[in-house]
Amino acid sequence: MRRPTRYAAVFLTALALLAAGCSGGGGASDAGRITLRFQSLAWQQDSVAANKQLVAEWNRTHPDVRVEYVQGSWDSVHDQLLTSFEGGEAPDIIHDASDDLADFAYGGDLAELGGLLPATLRDAIPGASWQTTTFDKGVYGVPFLQEPRMIIANRALLVKSGVRIPTADTPWTWEEFQQSAKKLTGNGTYGVAWPLKEPVSSTLNLSLSTGGQIFRRGADGKVTVRFDAADQAVPRAVHDMVNTDHSAARATLGMGGSDTLPGFFGGKYAMVPLGFSYRQQIQQQAPKGFDWIVLPAPMGPDGNRAQGVSPQTLSVSEDCAHKKEAVRFIDFLLRTDNVVRLAKGDWMLPTATAALRDPALHTDQNGWSTGTALAPYLRSAPAQSVRGYPEWKDKVATPAFQEYYSGAIGLDELRHRLVTDGNRVLARYQR
Repeated sequence: MRRPTRYAAVFLTALALLAAGCSGGGGASDAGRITLRFQSLAWQQDSVAANKQLVAEWNRTHPDVRVEYVQGSWDSVHDQLLTSFEGGEAPDIIHDASDDLADFAYGGDLAELGGLLPATLRDAIPGASWQTTTFDKGVYGVPFLQEPRMIIANRALLVKSGVRIPTADTPWTWEEFQQSAKKLTGNGTYGVAWPLKEPVSSTLNLSLSTGGQIFRRGADGKVTVRFDAADQAVPRAVHDMVNTDHSAARATLGMGGSDTLPGFFGGKYAMVPLGFSYRQQIQQQAPKGFDWIVLPAPMGPDGNRAQGVSPQTLSVSEDCAHKKEAVRFIDFLLRTDNVVRLAKGDWMLPTATAALRDPALHTDQNGWSTGTALAPYLRSAPAQSVRGYPEWKDKVATPAFQEYYSGAIGLDELRHRLVTDGNRVLARYQR
């Protein structure tokens, strides 16, 4: 259900536009031509270029529907969208991540796309990916790029230590990963750097390999937080590397992924768990002759290689006056050749099955083939459909995990905060 305040905002905006005798955003028409605003969160140079090129190609071939490229930012997108939806100024076509959509979908901010999507686009993307953007049986976004977590390693240090080098077919177990980190530690080198400034999504997504879920949905449809043995396995492994084995650098816990790269290049860290797209920065910034390798994330019991992902998505604002045309642009943007261009520009994996088969994504160079081999094991992230997840993540889970990983609190206190405090937050969204 839509919030009453937005009706007033949209009405006043419409009056202002009429009074000015002009047309603004929101899919407005100008002398018979429709103009749609596309907010992109692309930030890497190649990705921004690919998006802008595709927008220009669309505009050259579709003179009746012009698309304006608007640059957004991953750092502020959630709050920015909240403000723009309330003010009736949201972009028509919205680039976001699937784990950020739930509140907007349930709040009536995003258009339900089920009846608008071409069958070719629906069939191109596997059902597991569509699950990430489905809420109450409605589809509120098109998942198009996905990013598994990988281990980026210094090949020379691995060879020197004598550890088994895992492959996409034979990953390490979590126990092997810990043991390998120990062997790689010494002489001024830590076995691993965990950049956990934002610890929640990486913890939850990697925990699928050990059977962790964190969120459980009851028969009444309501979600609660639990933190059982399977949920605790990955957090305990990280905690023990930092505080017991001393094979992980404590100083990196407050870092983002990019912050660890100078130390990685300098031999201070032998391995860094990072998102797949970080390979671009490494390829561009690594010193000449630096030999790095992409390894799969560890697997859990019984060879469980599942990993949660929150794909990048394209959605349409509910306030967009030309939803069919907006979906036509999304369909154009995600044609096989185009989405391969976007994937290569962002150094990520496409969700579409045909795009994943592109030979450019199966080369050993820069670890592409290792990442592509993991695509069948990628699953919907545990938080996808949880209302209130952004608040739970920011106010409860992030500080709790940060303190646990640093050794400031123990496992019992972590569990209390995630479960007791967390369920109090989620309950407000499920009344």
